Amino acid sequence: MATTPTQKVEFEDTRGPVSAAKGEAILEHIEDKHGDSEALQNHLAYEQAVNANSPLVLGNKLKLLQNGPATYESMMAAIRGAKDNINLETFIFDDDKVGRLFSDLLLKKQAEGVQVNIIYDSIGGLSTPQEFFDRLREGGINVLEFNPVNPLSGKQKSWLINNRDHRKQLIVDGRIAFTGGINISDTYSSAPSGKLRRKKHKENQPKAGWRDTHIRIEGPVVAEFQKMFLETWARQNGEPLAARHYLPEIKDKGDEIVRAIGSTPGDSPNLIFLTLISAITHAERKVHLTIAYFAPDPQLLKALTDAAQRGVDVKLVLPSFSDSWPIFNLGRSYYSKLLRGGVKIYERHGSVMHAKTACIDGVWSTIGSTNLDWRSFLHNDEINAVILSSNFAKQMDTMFAEDLKESEEIVLSKWKHRSWFSRLKERTARIGAYWL
Repeated sequence: MATTPTQKVEFEDTRGPVSAAKGEAILEHIEDKHGDSEALQNHLAYEQAVNANSPLVLGNKLKLLQNGPATYESMMAAIRGAKDNINLETFIFDDDKVGRLFSDLLLKKQAEGVQVNIIYDSIGGLSTPQEFFDRLREGGINVLEFNPVNPLSGKQKSWLINNRDHRKQLIVDGRIAFTGGINISDTYSSAPSGKLRRKKHKENQPKAGWRDTHIRIEGPVVAEFQKMFLETWARQNGEPLAARHYLPEIKDKGDEIVRAIGSTPGDSPNLIFLTLISAITHAERKVHLTIAYFAPDPQLLKALTDAAQRGVDVKLVLPSFSDSWPIFNLGRSYYSKLLRGGVKIYERHGSVMHAKTACIDGVWSTIGSTNLDWRSFLHNDEINAVILSSNFAKQMDTMFAEDLKESEEIVLSKWKHRSWFSRLKERTARIGAYWL
């Protein structure tokens, strides 16, 4: 077990970096307020050490959003209240009931004088007719297609067909941000039924809604999400945006510490992967992961099994079926090694598991777009919020416990006797692991 880094933890607030004295006072406040202050301070120090360039921002207010209906309601309420600008970045923007609700509302706000800017992924938008996006453009909305499939339609210097924008974020007036795993689509329009329904060997989508997680953020860290949106727009050579108050001065809205982390394929190392590996490596009590697409590399496999071997309660909630059978079977191909290493695996039933969350030691949490697979870490633009808070972690732990109730544990003694056909699918998925 590594020792806690000796460097001082540095924070930022509405005015930028805080003084060393104020930083010490913040840590003393944390010690008084949180029952598990030692674990929180340790993870703050590790988080600082792993990525000093991305600030730990104070003064934020958070709301955990479970599943599509709650998320859409909150997002649309924020859009209705917009006064200056709305920036939406999404992998999928479908032309369906939910997509039209959002597009109509965004067009209404644009007509009211609020500047709306949208980035959507070209692959994610393949099933959406161009007429849908043309209507948005005709209404005055700036729409940018990320890395177009047609190399002649983009402005990039090189054709990066395998580089996709998997980020999901909405920033309203530079003051409210949303991020997580939820796209704009009817797919997420109903919540899981809450009934444990075991549908073995069926990988098709059930009638029940998809299980996913998002987060609403108010406070100074929203500026970090806004900066990443503006950077992506510039990197994709989008048309110059109308001058608006994209980065207003934001007052403290709460007392949560949040770090916004973005990743792109050119990053070395990948900061989202690095911060997760660091948190798992230094975990002392528990590591709880809920992951939609799970295809771990050797470093993540080692971090999980090492944690379990030193007595950490390592639990994974994974799908029991998926909209992507190759990733589903690729993830299953690692079960034996994980189970032998002491990791506990549960498969959720009754819905397609699409969440990408983690909660470690009851103090370190993350919600975002990043899966634990090769595509997320090597080929996609991704975005995550990392939260250092025992209060927020309690909500995450409650949500994890609810998912466990709807899940079935995978036991090694039974797993060894799975069918030859299941083993064949796992081996086949391994062949194309890098490209999945």
